[in-house]
Amino acid sequence: MVVSTDSVASEIGALVMQEGGNAVDAAVAVSFALAVVNPQAGNIGGGGFMVVRMADGTAAALDYREKAPLEATRDMFLDDRGDLTDRSVVGHLAAGVPGSVMGMWEAHQRFGTLPWADLVEPAAELADGFEVHERFRENIVGSLRGIRRFETTAATFLPGGRVVDLGETFSQPELAATLRRIRDRGADGFYRGETADLIVAEMARGDGLISHRDLEAYTAVWRDPIEFTYRGFTVLAMPPSSSGGVTMAEMANIVEQWDLTGMPWHSADMIHLLAESWRRSYSDRNEYLADPDFVDLPLERMTSKAYAVERGADITQRATPSADVGPGLEAPREGDHTTHFSIVDGSGNAVAVSTTLNLSFGSKVTVAGAGFVLNNEMDDFSAKPGTPNFYGLVQGEDNGVEPGKRMLSAMTPTIVSRPNGELFFVTGTPGGATIITTVFQTIVNVVDYGMNVVQAVNAPRVHHQHLPDQIRFEQGGLHPEVVRDLEARGHALSERGGISGDVQAIMVMPDGTLEAASDPRRGGAAAGW
Repeated sequence: MVVSTDSVASEIGALVMQEGGNAVDAAVAVSFALAVVNPQAGNIGGGGFMVVRMADGTAAALDYREKAPLEATRDMFLDDRGDLTDRSVVGHLAAGVPGSVMGMWEAHQRFGTLPWADLVEPAAELADGFEVHERFRENIVGSLRGIRRFETTAATFLPGGRVVDLGETFSQPELAATLRRIRDRGADGFYRGETADLIVAEMARGDGLISHRDLEAYTAVWRDPIEFTYRGFTVLAMPPSSSGGVTMAEMANIVEQWDLTGMPWHSADMIHLLAESWRRSYSDRNEYLADPDFVDLPLERMTSKAYAVERGADITQRATPSADVGPGLEAPREGDHTTHFSIVDGSGNAVAVSTTLNLSFGSKVTVAGAGFVLNNEMDDFSAKPGTPNFYGLVQGEDNGVEPGKRMLSAMTPTIVSRPNGELFFVTGTPGGATIITTVFQTIVNVVDYGMNVVQAVNAPRVHHQHLPDQIRFEQGGLHPEVVRDLEARGHALSERGGISGDVQAIMVMPDGTLEAASDPRRGGAAAGW
């Protein structure tokens, strides 16, 4: 089973497994396909995370998050007066060294079974031309202003200066050529040779910093997954440079001290407990987490059940002002320009992948001659400690810009096993700061409330992230009486516009059959047999 935000990509992954590939093979094929059909988030110019659980019990986490260029400096996004500019958001300086191609290469080198070329070629064929569907066209329309900022980007995604029509064939010959260089040469087809030359030339045109030395030095890193238990279920999630696994472990360990089965789903008691656990966990997230290759992190303490007992000791029936729960700094506003997919193969191997360019179409810079968009992940650093980035994230010195450093992320690809050790649930989502709470809610929905995978994914979502000190909920997601009850307890509530997240989840039933759900909020698809 493959479930992703695009039906074409899901079908490609399913076909790979039908032809004998495993879940990692399928993940490579899906990732490259999404770079073609979902260019606002799927990418070869960005980075991401992969969590793997093989049928033999092997568990691994692959960090292919972007890195700051070696010429990056702490104050590179400040003007002469020390004020923040928009150079971390738009343009060539906003791009970190891309990690997606190296990530897929490393995953295939360790776990892949089919030839590399067979996994990349389907994406190249898509780039030769595919039929425009509604999701692709909506992404273009929603980002028109940014796309038009750079001539090459406009020429790539607005052929003839117009938005492509539904059903029209959309081709990207430069991207197809890039993908075939990757097909033929592996990671060297991106980080060295013609593609690398094109990236460096693009940097020269826009006063960017990524050099041949940056590209040749880039590495993806295998790390130990964050592993914790929740109600006896074992959860594998991403460690730093993702904040997802550590933050989710802390909130799970706090919530586990209460019996949710005695609280009706989305009752005031349930939402109050979630909000109180989340405000404490996000406070710690923003204070302590950064790239572990640069900063010593208190991971063991933050993920321990003993620490959760301390953290939850002052939870009462009243809302705790966020200013009173610790030194946490302001967490990010939401963004949904990430994509997630989940895969389980016939042998029981499971893969969860989250990948991103940061904002929609990243930096808005397309590499001339190569056909792909570069990320704007440099904005996820603390460009000026104490000052919010695009998403409102205010962090400290630990996440400051340094050469070769990975910026902190909230992406949370997650795999859950039953108490008997059998694979149970694979989940993940985009959504900026809401990623962690959304993934946790899908786990609570299936573990505590016995929902099936469709119910768990479709269920309305709520969110609290320490600061701003409020509970946000999807339109109609809380009953008015529940809202009044929570307000009486001292919570501030806000009914948000739009949607929260885009979950792609698979549930393994006790008899081994697979059930999947692609979030109807954005309309992806599952493919399996």
